[in-house]
Amino acid sequence: MMSMTCHNLEFARRGLEFLAYGSSSNASPERISVKDCAKGMLRTVNGGYKGRKLWCCRRDIGPCRVFSTNTPEILLNGVAAGPPPVLDLNHESRKPASLNNLLEVVAEDLQTLNKNLQSIVGAENPVLMSAAEQIFGAGGKRMRPALVFLVSRATAEIIGLKELTKEHRRLAEIIEMIHTASLIHDDVLDESDMRRGKETVHQLYGTRVAVLAGDFMFAQSSWYLANLENLEVIKLISQVIKDFASGEIKQASSLFDCDVQLDEYLLKSYYKTASLIAASTKGAAIFSGVDSEISEQMYQYGKNFGLSFQVVDDILDFTQSAEDLGKPSASDLARGNLTAPVIFALEKETKLRDIIESEFCESGSLEEAIDIIKSCGGIDKARELAKSKADLAVKNLQCLPSSSFRFSLEEMVKNSLERIK
Repeated sequence: MMSMTCHNLEFARRGLEFLAYGSSSNASPERISVKDCAKGMLRTVNGGYKGRKLWCCRRDIGPCRVFSTNTPEILLNGVAAGPPPVLDLNHESRKPASLNNLLEVVAEDLQTLNKNLQSIVGAENPVLMSAAEQIFGAGGKRMRPALVFLVSRATAEIIGLKELTKEHRRLAEIIEMIHTASLIHDDVLDESDMRRGKETVHQLYGTRVAVLAGDFMFAQSSWYLANLENLEVIKLISQVIKDFASGEIKQASSLFDCDVQLDEYLLKSYYKTASLIAASTKGAAIFSGVDSEISEQMYQYGKNFGLSFQVVDDILDFTQSAEDLGKPSASDLARGNLTAPVIFALEKETKLRDIIESEFCESGSLEEAIDIIKSCGGIDKARELAKSKADLAVKNLQCLPSSSFRFSLEEMVKNSLERIK
């Protein structure tokens, strides 16, 4: 049997087939499911090994490669003993898999989560229900709970769990509630009128309701967290809520500060974004019951992916239109929040410092600053930073066996980078 890692496959949107042929010229092909490939395995017809070959083809580019299976490999838990050969499709012709396609393997889990969220948050108060409907229905991809489900299922396979536990599912709900609460409070602090192309909660209902809605979600998530009765996870997630406040304080205390260092930016990004993602992925592994080395790798995966994701978002603030962003372009820079592209640009262009420290008091100065950041390589350097963190995140997944869930975890990192290509 041959184990394969299918890094360059896009499911659902691409016509992909694997055909297995025997040594006889009259042998008829048998279609092998894409799901088998996503689990890192291809098999031969009728379970035989000798003289068999596997033919991989993709309808849009034709046949790719034939693999011999003359020498069987011993599999342990579905993974070949040696390093698996990589399916090397033509990278240039591949379009990145959409996030929806990558999350198809946990689609049912996400549907269940969506049904529960609004009832959990808004059951006690109609105003909170309206606020919850506004934020939960604002077009989010549910990336964080999806990561919980993907890591939960990837690590559950290690110890033979067939289904997710109620703790896994509750953790995903808690994570999304905490994330949503943080967005509501962020919009109040940043005085943002739009979120994902829709009016923010405080814009619709006023600052008082928005603050109370965010507070309620933090409190409700904490109550559910305590009822999980797992001290390690309780400490992990509680730290996240503290990190949110630390991140906001660091950001508020360094506005228009052109001496801010990259390490400070990364720490703030960890507090505001990566901390929650890291806690999500580690918490999922803990509830699967895997050993501490694997759960720590899941934490590092979440941390590195979260940092990469934030750097990408900060790049998009300069490269995408307001319509695509769902909020005004360069809004962070206008408020004096200096992100990776700005920090790198400041290393090369002294004029940029003068413009920022003036807090854009002159007409056209913000647009001039944006032009400088784009022209002096600040965005290119930020791209390199995002990629370096993404590479680390993918490496953190090597402790997991090949599966459709690990595949999606890897591709989610790559999908994020594709946003800035």
